[in-house]
Amino acid sequence: MKQAPFISGPTGGNNTTSAVGGGMSSSTTPTSRQASPTGAVSNSPWKLQQSYSGDSFFQGWDFFIGDDPTNGIVNYVDETTARSTGLLEVNDQGNAIMRVETTPKVDNLRNSVRITTKFQFNGGLVIMDAVHMPTGCGSWPAFWTNANGLDWPEGGEIDIVEGVHDYTNNQATIHTEVGCTLPSTDQGVLAISGSVIGLSNCAAAETGNQGCGIRASSNKSFGASFNNNGGGTYAMKWDTSGIAIYFFPRGSEPADITAGKPEPDSWGTAMARWPAASCDPFKFFKVHRAIFDTTLCGDWAAGVWSSAGIPGQEQSCAQKTGFTTCEEFVRESGSTLKEAYWEVKDVKIYQLQS
Repeated sequence: MKQAPFISGPTGGNNTTSAVGGGMSSSTTPTSRQASPTGAVSNSPWKLQQSYSGDSFFQGWDFFIGDDPTNGIVNYVDETTARSTGLLEVNDQGNAIMRVETTPKVDNLRNSVRITTKFQFNGGLVIMDAVHMPTGCGSWPAFWTNANGLDWPEGGEIDIVEGVHDYTNNQATIHTEVGCTLPSTDQGVLAISGSVIGLSNCAAAETGNQGCGIRASSNKSFGASFNNNGGGTYAMKWDTSGIAIYFFPRGSEPADITAGKPEPDSWGTAMARWPAASCDPFKFFKVHRAIFDTTLCGDWAAGVWSSAGIPGQEQSCAQKTGFTTCEEFVRESGSTLKEAYWEVKDVKIYQLQS
């Protein structure tokens, strides 16, 4: 189940096997070396396991069907319905498109898309390159990983990309069982570029499902600002050192990622990090699959409809739209949701070679 992170104001595939990928056999340590978009690329210890791109992008994904578990006013539809109604396609550039319904007015729910990889992994490196992500009042998009076949939050959840409305700074969050914490809320101690928001306790049961979130410092990491910059690349590394998330705005992607030989040790400071010392990555996280979804309103977006002061949300959506509630706006304003779509170049999942 997708859960809302901290919200209290300012602060298809080339291989469709469903086998579980192996766990990590070695650790990596943060370094001060900086990523470079150019230069020589050496051998990488990470081996490609799954690649989703081009005309076959949507092969190897399950389509979640039905109402949104986070109470959004969307109805997630199957692949056939999504394609026939224009919510799903691969465009002329070979990029995968996932939209929400933009019918001018609806009485209840709008159709949307939520997909989950059949491939499962215990540890790994998930790299996602997107050109455009959903944005605008009422929207709540996410790219995340979650435990398969376990009762949430058993097995953990890792939110790689997430935000609502007109936010411009991404929020990465983990949700776990009791016992996982951040060792500090200090950027320097964590060796991150983002800022810890909310709590250092990641346990869903002890934080009202909030988990522990880290907000990116880059105002090009989410929403319209991300899109206007041509998008970018997100990478989530899960190994014996812990969980880390990196973001590279378009044009700054390391050469090793472009070459398909990723070397995270050379990427410099992570956007977000949850170290193994206070959150065992193979105790609190297990058997994950990657997920894209776009919901509308729901627990988070509806909960901050009248809030302002978040990066990109200097004025609340209630003020911007003139609607008292998120649900009323979304049901009455389909044409405003034309920017609420994903355009993804590819998703690649790597694992460490033994």
